[in-house]
Amino acid sequence: MTVLFYVVLVLFTFVAMEMVTWLTHKYVMHGFLWGLHADHHQPKYPHAFEKNDAFFVIFAMPCIYLFYVGAVPELNYKFFIGLGIFCYGMAYFLIHDVLIHQRFSWFKQTKNKYLLGLRKAHKIHHKHLGKEHGECFGMLYVPLKYHLERKKTA
Repeated sequence: MTVLFYVVLVLFTFVAMEMVTWLTHKYVMHGFLWGLHADHHQPKYPHAFEKNDAFFVIFAMPCIYLFYVGAVPELNYKFFIGLGIFCYGMAYFLIHDVLIHQRFSWFKQTKNKYLLGLRKAHKIHHKHLGKEHGECFGMLYVPLKYHLERKKTA
């Protein structure tokens, strides 16, 4: 396989992960695994970790598996699918935990319009404390209406 194929595969996987994230967030995290996700919407006391953080481990498992089966006995396409998942996971961590929830003191003063739109969409998502009536379940794709709402409140 060519290098171009692997680059396209990583990028395709990264983009596809946004759809996987949306579906998983709406139907799994706000569905039968709400018990793990609820403390993220209803924080009762400040801790370094939430039960919701278990999803990082759950979502890392297929990535680790693909890295292994994609590298042993020789490098193949599965490794690059795992790499796309890993890159999305890193982007998710930086956007969700660092930029939006500010669990780390990085990027606190951004003026980037796209990132501010992401932050607004996530605030809309978190205005619902229960698992029902949620909206905006993705992470990196922000519908235009949230950018427009951000402009109204800016």
